[in-house]
Amino acid sequence: MSEFHPATRSIEVSPGESVRILRELQGLSQTELALRAGLPLAALVAIEAERSPLDIEQAKSLARTLKCHPGALAFPAWDIKQESAA
Repeated sequence: MSEFHPATRSIEVSPGESVRILRELQGLSQTELALRAGLPLAALVAIEAERSPLDIEQAKSLARTLKCHPGALAFPAWDIKQESAA
């Protein structure tokens, strides 16, 4: 592999979808993630179902548990190249 090509975004995901995708990739149930992140299960279910917005404190708790940056959960559609060119 002599040449590296960065991945390109092919789909847009919401904050709730990003939480669900990372949770499933790590093999966690909603109950397990809620317990580990210190959130009520009902709150996590509502976030994943897009019935409740993901607030910054929830994003930080979930990010610590899912071992990612809170911005990856709270702002999954952020395009740094586009924003820095503005």
